[in-house]
Amino acid sequence: MNFQNPKTADIAALDAALAENFKAHFSVEPFLSRKIVSFQGNKDKPAYGWYKYKEAFSAELVAYLLNGAVGEPSGLGASVGARSKRARKILDPFAGIGTTLFAASELGIAADGIELLPIGQEIINARLILERDECADTIFSTLAQWITHRPWKNSPKRVPFSTLRITENAYPSETVEAIERYRGAMFQENEKVQTVLRMALLCILESISYTRKDGQCLRWDTRSGKTRASTKPFNKGQILGFDAAIAAKLKEILDDVHPAPTLFSNPSENEIPTPPVGLFKGSCLEILPTLESESYDAVLTSPPYCNRYDYTRTYALELAMLDLAHEDVTRLRQQMLSCTVENRQKALQQLAPQWAPFLTAADRQPLLQAILTYLDNQKSEGMLNNSGIPRMVRGYFYEMACVIGECARVLKPNARLFMVNDNVRYAGVSISVDMILSDIARSLGFAVEQILVVPGKKGNSSQQMGVYGRVPLRKCVYVWRKQ
Repeated sequence: MNFQNPKTADIAALDAALAENFKAHFSVEPFLSRKIVSFQGNKDKPAYGWYKYKEAFSAELVAYLLNGAVGEPSGLGASVGARSKRARKILDPFAGIGTTLFAASELGIAADGIELLPIGQEIINARLILERDECADTIFSTLAQWITHRPWKNSPKRVPFSTLRITENAYPSETVEAIERYRGAMFQENEKVQTVLRMALLCILESISYTRKDGQCLRWDTRSGKTRASTKPFNKGQILGFDAAIAAKLKEILDDVHPAPTLFSNPSENEIPTPPVGLFKGSCLEILPTLESESYDAVLTSPPYCNRYDYTRTYALELAMLDLAHEDVTRLRQQMLSCTVENRQKALQQLAPQWAPFLTAADRQPLLQAILTYLDNQKSEGMLNNSGIPRMVRGYFYEMACVIGECARVLKPNARLFMVNDNVRYAGVSISVDMILSDIARSLGFAVEQILVVPGKKGNSSQQMGVYGRVPLRKCVYVWRKQ
């Protein structure tokens, strides 16, 4: 924080006071490496690494947190086996591609997820078909035939896909033709096989395109012909050919879910059934109020960060391939938790009148209100690089207050909520998302047990560092218990 700026002195004092208040709850946790709290920890894990979802955390993190988090209180890191006979169910309100859901299920814990983005819904649905459907063996056989015979190469039917303005000319012309023939052959299969084949296609789009996901946007290779003369040349390296890329992905999927039998393969007749995984499709702000009170033993999630990332742009290739039109994407962007400057203010009080106490909790958080006042003043003075920042930050915290309040309602007494989140910085002010949300949580019925800090701190954005200097920002896992 820029302590030399008198305009930020009040914020600095409030932040310091809150830090003193939470001092006993902060602890640096060596296990929580950047790899563990990010997608990197899933890259080589069967099924979890099919799709490069950069916003995910690792299945290993889920196992670490849930060991001892559900059933009787027993502390982090306790044995799962000791509680395997207890009825347990967890919730992830921001399910992504389902890491929490499937990792919890592997631990013998039933799981429900809520996911708005169609890409996450597609990945979860395909995994459920491959890993749990009664017709899975038939699907495996079909996949093997596709790998061997590559029916798309001779498909007489071509099925075009949607194009958004930001995805125009994203692929070489021969790749576009191959995708259309693949889709033509895909639609000749039954619906479940289509789901798996479509998921495989989504998994390779970035590797066969001229683009690379880069923060909040797509970065374009100079070979695309779309880069400006003033833009620094970018070469993403090898752009894979379609046939080799899709065949390799299909083989990876098949190998992961249908490994070759071994000499010692002998399924037990007494094998415990895999706990169910449920998926609610839509915004958690709309779905959470419909869930039964005190019905979950834990919540484990990572919401979008308050970092201006627009996931409808980051995953534009995938949304276009799922045939979303421009108006569909625009509507989706507004349904998301406010985390990008294009989010308009949501009518939270009208959406759920019972949320009034949650909104009041945000109103009464002193540090948050000081930050919002400062950002509004910076906007009025023309000091912000985007005038939508104050609205985004306000929307983020008020919507998160509603999410936290609903999580308190659906959790059983003494159940824990785990949340992975990042701190952010705007207009030279570091925003302690961890402490602000933890303080709001305390006023909504949670006891703050720990704020686990990921070792090492990342810098803020290059724009912020260029103007205000480098300030390390915490990444944390919050551990709250419903009182």
